Amino acid sequence: MKTNYMINKKTVYIDLDGVIVDLISEMHHELKNTSKTFEEPTDIIDQSETIFLNSKPIPHALEAINELEKHFDVYILSTAPWHNIHSWSQKRIWVEKHLPSMYKKLILTHHKEQLLGEYLIDDRLKNGAEAFKGKHIHIFQDQFPTWQSVLDYLITSKQ
Repeated sequence: MKTNYMINKKTVYIDLDGVIVDLISEMHHELKNTSKTFEEPTDIIDQSETIFLNSKPIPHALEAINELEKHFDVYILSTAPWHNIHSWSQKRIWVEKHLPSMYKKLILTHHKEQLLGEYLIDDRLKNGAEAFKGKHIHIFQDQFPTWQSVLDYLITSKQ
């Protein structure tokens, strides 16, 4: 009798802002189209009621995530600004719209180091990413400059 064994997939967490969502372009767009003044350009993140909803995906991110889902257990792992209560629900809405298979796999936390998994794809070393226990894939930096370089590392080399 042949026995089927469940093969556990490795876990990949992917940051949202700056990795999947082009928040910077939307910040520039809102700054150009508002009469409000801000002490710092990033203050718009705390004050905008639509910045997360209107942001576009980063090129190739959605396709890369769809490919990763074939090989890994993938979660979206993001931090939401404390001073913008709208951002929490906006992130959920954005994920459902652009990645419908992932909206129930969205984790919002300021402590990414608390999660267990093999990989974290993040563009920064903040909110616990610097202390993540698995491999931090620091996307858009020297070793991983593109989504394709991430896919090559994770899939092609059978990590």
